[in-house]
Amino acid sequence: MAAGANSINTNPGALIALQNLNSINNRLDVTQNRVATGFKVGGAVDDASSFSIAQGLRGELKAYEAVSQGIANATGVLNVAEAGATALSNLAGDIKKKVTELANGALTSAQRTILSDDFTQLLVQARDFLNQATFQGNNLLASDAADTEVISDIDGSTITIRANNLIDDLDTFSAAADVTSAANSVTTLSDLATFETAINTALGNIGADTRRLKFQDEFIGKIADAVEVGLGSIVDADLAKESAKLQALQIQQQLSSQTLSIANQRPSVLLSLFR
Repeated sequence: MAAGANSINTNPGALIALQNLNSINNRLDVTQNRVATGFKVGGAVDDASSFSIAQGLRGELKAYEAVSQGIANATGVLNVAEAGATALSNLAGDIKKKVTELANGALTSAQRTILSDDFTQLLVQARDFLNQATFQGNNLLASDAADTEVISDIDGSTITIRANNLIDDLDTFSAAADVTSAANSVTTLSDLATFETAINTALGNIGADTRRLKFQDEFIGKIADAVEVGLGSIVDADLAKESAKLQALQIQQQLSSQTLSIANQRPSVLLSLFR
């Protein structure tokens, strides 16, 4: 049959119009999905390589979240330890005051007994502060405390938060403390100075470890933000662009439907030849 010939069996115009309409509908479906989901790559079918890269980045983001959570937990342990050590440091001032009073040789026996009882209660309170400095079962000030390795990056790197066994230091001081006389109380003041040094050292360690975790968490946060931006550039759709494309395709769909309708009417023209 010659090109352009009229036939009731084959309608080239309708076939072309249908192909165009199907193509427009396919593109319209893609664009509508992008507008609805906000993604230009929603699965491997859209773009296998981009989707694979995106999935890897999503995995990294989850890992960074886990690292950040671990750092947050470790920070909680350190904050509670700092509270306990600070309370102990403040109490050490009261203990020092009490021992200084006991170093007074002019005290009567009754006065020494009262002050000695107060001194003993202060030591009990000191132990309570240290025992209660626990966060999720972890106490950096306990006698059995050990250094803790905290995951600091998704490559498995760690940061060590140091144990500060102040209960052991308290036990050492308590065992040596003797306030039964003025002379013994003077010696106890020297022992207390050693205990205070241990407290100050612990506070310094806790503060340094806390700052290090804080800086690392901020760094991890910035890296995670950068990864998320990179992920977005791969999979996120440009909604302004896709919305404009959606309107254009909807118009093309209408025009293509009208073209198909006109092409489908062409064979009916042949009927007029038989009237």
